[in-house]
Amino acid sequence: MSRALLRRAALLVWTFLVFTFIFAPIISTIVFSFNADRFPSLPWGGFSLQWYEAVFADASVQRGLVNSLIVAGATSVIATFLGFAAAYVDYRYRFFGKAAYTAIVALPPTVPVVILGVAMLTFEGRIGLSGTLTGVTVGHVVLAAPFAMALVRMRLADLDPDIERAAWNLGATPWSTITGVVIPFCLPAILASIFLTAAVSFDEFMIAWFVSGVNETLPVRVLAMLQGQVSPRINAIGALVFAVSMTLVVAAQILLGRNGRRSKETQP
Repeated sequence: MSRALLRRAALLVWTFLVFTFIFAPIISTIVFSFNADRFPSLPWGGFSLQWYEAVFADASVQRGLVNSLIVAGATSVIATFLGFAAAYVDYRYRFFGKAAYTAIVALPPTVPVVILGVAMLTFEGRIGLSGTLTGVTVGHVVLAAPFAMALVRMRLADLDPDIERAAWNLGATPWSTITGVVIPFCLPAILASIFLTAAVSFDEFMIAWFVSGVNETLPVRVLAMLQGQVSPRINAIGALVFAVSMTLVVAAQILLGRNGRRSKETQP
């Protein structure tokens, strides 16, 4: 066997081990969510859907799920809009302090979420948003908008600036150029941003824990369940949350992949 084949085999084995280490806790959660026994143990107690039935029959979990979906939906739309606007300003204009502008827009995800959650609690408590879903949405928008900006800015990097100038020369207004040229060109990245920011919001816990009050999102409800007696329903909730999050992330990745392939195909 040649050295190249040995290196390739070693790389495949190493990659498999890394992914196994990363996904082992998630896989175990999914497996034991179908376990008939109350406690996760081996040997398996048999296949059962009772914990999923218990989850869907729990009114508090249902409220948490609905709250998470509402917040994630609102966050995805608002964060994508703000991210697109920030990306377009960065793409189109040159101005003093542009580097600082870009750094400030990208700053929230780099701040520890505990600090961000405390800051949101203090700020929103002063303006009357603490304890509301609106307050949770505001916090999630702050966290998620930089992700939308990054995705849209990558797409705008493939847009020739002369296309906008050509539209202006043909009589289009700046607004009609944005709606008729820029937005259709960025549509794959915009849709990917919607899915990705929804996933970020749906999974986020710390800001929601500080701000939500009685309007718990699903991750906050899970923590409340953990503070009491550990329930096997948590495995079922974890499996459902993982399925939703992975669906959103995979959808975003598919859109970005198609976007990248089309960009390469259109290059001379």
